[in-house]
Amino acid sequence: MHDSAPAPFPSSCRAGGSADRRCAALNHSFATYGSDQNGLICGFAFEPDSAGRALTLDEARAWLAGTASRPGFLWLHFNLSNVAADRWLREHLVLPPEFFEALQQGSRSTRIEDASDTLIAVVNDVAFEFSFDPSEIATLWACVTERVVVSARRHPLRSIDRLRQDVLGGAKFASSVALLNHLMRDQGDVLVRIVREATAQVDGIEDTLLGGRLHSKRGSLSQLRRVLVRLQRLLAPEPGALFRLLKAPPPWVSADDLDELRQSTEEFSLVLRDMLALQERIKLLQEEMAAQIGEQTNRSVFTLTVVTVLALPINIIAGMLGMNVGGIPLAEHPHGFLIIAAIIVVFTVVAGWLAFRWCNERV
Repeated sequence: MHDSAPAPFPSSCRAGGSADRRCAALNHSFATYGSDQNGLICGFAFEPDSAGRALTLDEARAWLAGTASRPGFLWLHFNLSNVAADRWLREHLVLPPEFFEALQQGSRSTRIEDASDTLIAVVNDVAFEFSFDPSEIATLWACVTERVVVSARRHPLRSIDRLRQDVLGGAKFASSVALLNHLMRDQGDVLVRIVREATAQVDGIEDTLLGGRLHSKRGSLSQLRRVLVRLQRLLAPEPGALFRLLKAPPPWVSADDLDELRQSTEEFSLVLRDMLALQERIKLLQEEMAAQIGEQTNRSVFTLTVVTVLALPINIIAGMLGMNVGGIPLAEHPHGFLIIAAIIVVFTVVAGWLAFRWCNERV
């Protein structure tokens, strides 16, 4: 099974293809949302010095029944879009109520906390096909004990899929916390890639800005900034919960695993600082764009003002001479038109000189 969205249900199977085996199989896959009938996406058993061994839920229950006599731990990954997943977790596993409360809370900031010697992790991650859309940030919930790691999500996420691929590739984990640390590092790697891609986009926008072509880039900067702000708000681990965990961890967590967890969070903090610096850079670019747009607006207003001032004398004189009343000067003079035109030119030159002088004094 893959931690990805199920394929669209074919139209050829929507109108009653129960007799066709292929349509029946596709119908079952569509109904279970890419998981088995109980919502399991993947399950692995980890034993000392051995790679993860894939297993079903029945095999997992049998493994847990004999867990006192065998070393190692289980990892069960569920799809909460399948309504049977929550029911199976409540009926067959002994999990703390804080875990189910976290499932009901929805997306919150990333945190790892201790609940009755059980680690509850809320990890916000990006969607499998992330395209810098704020709506593509979703949550992964994990419950970690000495013998069992239970993870659950509602949407396909990139970090957990990388972890699954590593397990399928033969990765070995000495403890359940080591698996959690690997997930945190994968999330950090995904975040680093996002920051690099965002930086490349900002570089391109900055080059365009320096070239004087900025009309279609303001929306891109605003979207990038919104995504980075939301990522920073959701992905930054809560310092208080982490400090309490590192100060008083569950007794079954080894010192090496705690050191790995501390290093993972420190690396996370470095990436988040880079993200904050990128946000400041985007803010400066937006301010520069606003300044350039304001300067262009001022130039346009100045040009319009000069044109209006230059056209003012001719409009006034033309309006006065166009009145249908008696006594219009130079009406009978043979050179009346030239005289009026000369007067208009003189007034226009004087008005233009005064306008430019006033603008230069203001500058």
